[in-house]
Amino acid sequence: MKRNVLNDKFKLSSKQEQQIRSEIKAFYFDVRGEEIGIIEEQQILDLFYEHMAPIIYNKALDDAQHWCQQQAENLQLDYYLLYCDIR
Repeated sequence: MKRNVLNDKFKLSSKQEQQIRSEIKAFYFDVRGEEIGIIEEQQILDLFYEHMAPIIYNKALDDAQHWCQQQAENLQLDYYLLYCDIR
C-alpha cells in the first residue's frame, strides 16, 4: 500500500497521527454534523498522506531553499561591507 512508503518519508509520531485523526473527526462533526468512525478517519488520513502531504512537503522544501538563498545573499552583502574604502 502506498501509505506505508509515504508514512516512512513523513514520519509522524503516533501522538501526531492521533491528533490529526481527532481534528478530522472534530471537523466532520462541527462542519457537517456527522460522526465518523475509525475507518473513515483512517481513509481521510490516507487521502492526506497520498495526495496532499507530498504537495505540502515539497512547498516547505521550496520555502526553505528560498530562505537559505536569501540568507546566503545577505551574508555575501555583509561580507563586502567589511572591505575598507581605498582611495
